[in-house]
Amino acid sequence: MADQEKTVFISYRRSVSSYIARAIFLDLHAHGYDVFMDVESIDSGTFDTMILNQIAARAHFVLILTPGTLERCNDPDDWLRREIEYAIDLQRNIVPIMVEGFQFDSSARAYLTGSLSELPRYNGPKLYHEYFDAAMEKLRTRFLKQPTQGEIIPTPRREEAEVQRKIEEAATQLAPTEEELTAEQYFRQGYICFESGDFEGAVVNYSHAIRLNPQVISAYNNRGLARIKTGDLDGAIADYNLALRFDPGYVSAYFNRASAWYHRGDYHDAITDYNHVLQLKSGYPEAYSNRGEVFFALQEYESALADFQKAYELKPGFNFALAGLAITYHALGEIEIAQRLWDTLATINPQYRNPEWVQRELNWVEPLVDEVRRLIASL
Repeated sequence: MADQEKTVFISYRRSVSSYIARAIFLDLHAHGYDVFMDVESIDSGTFDTMILNQIAARAHFVLILTPGTLERCNDPDDWLRREIEYAIDLQRNIVPIMVEGFQFDSSARAYLTGSLSELPRYNGPKLYHEYFDAAMEKLRTRFLKQPTQGEIIPTPRREEAEVQRKIEEAATQLAPTEEELTAEQYFRQGYICFESGDFEGAVVNYSHAIRLNPQVISAYNNRGLARIKTGDLDGAIADYNLALRFDPGYVSAYFNRASAWYHRGDYHDAITDYNHVLQLKSGYPEAYSNRGEVFFALQEYESALADFQKAYELKPGFNFALAGLAITYHALGEIEIAQRLWDTLATINPQYRNPEWVQRELNWVEPLVDEVRRLIASL
């Protein structure tokens, strides 16, 4: 049986830190730690339980934090969020490794809802690529020496063989190459540029990441987002096409490509992509709301109304969907309902009485903004 004080679970966001996670795993494994790190995609069913059981079976919970890691953690179904919440509930020794560029600033804290708001109080090492060995020594000699408060629950006997297989699989992976690690560095820098509003810089850094490692699928998706911000819709669509060639089930790429089609005026292509999104992720309120916008631009108001209603049902208080409902009711001649809904929005934020602000804030195309102007004029 492994020394409980040398048992570690590594939690990471695969799309932004798979190579640095592999390097950390191999270092700990080489120093005699019993480390579990999943290297496969998470499926539903018994595998979900196995992951949670491994958190319960280990004293230390090492969380790799890079720019972009906490995105999606405001989604209750996000797996990284579920892992962190479970570790907090079990009172594990939580050690965040803050990889270069990560900090608990306002943009990161926006994703820390519920018990995740406790994360900034945990201590852990900062990790810079060129000082990897020093950071790992600090991790082993200081942060993994801290006791865990909760009870360690042994791996269920029926899962022991599969857990061992997964550990051996992770341990036999090749150490990440310099190119792979540098590609992740460029990816992180691209994310930082994007968040700071330097969209051209984001495109440059994501392009460097792709040049060094064409398999970093999320770099294509993120470069597409940056290209949309620079007005390069054709380049963005090309990037989403590449991302989907690597991963035909990549929901974010379908979602973002649909937005690019929509703003280029290719409404039917946008509908097709939003349909794909909703086939893959049926309870996605933003996809319903965005598809409602496209239906409205096509003057298919009944379909638009149904989508905005569904979006608001899934996400009560979703102002974009409420605004969509208001303009759709107005287009259908339900003037009093439309005015009441718009008054509600204007009470929340008086800027809703300014159509130019609405256009910028909601990123709506002209047919929708024209209806906003008519609705505001009727108030």
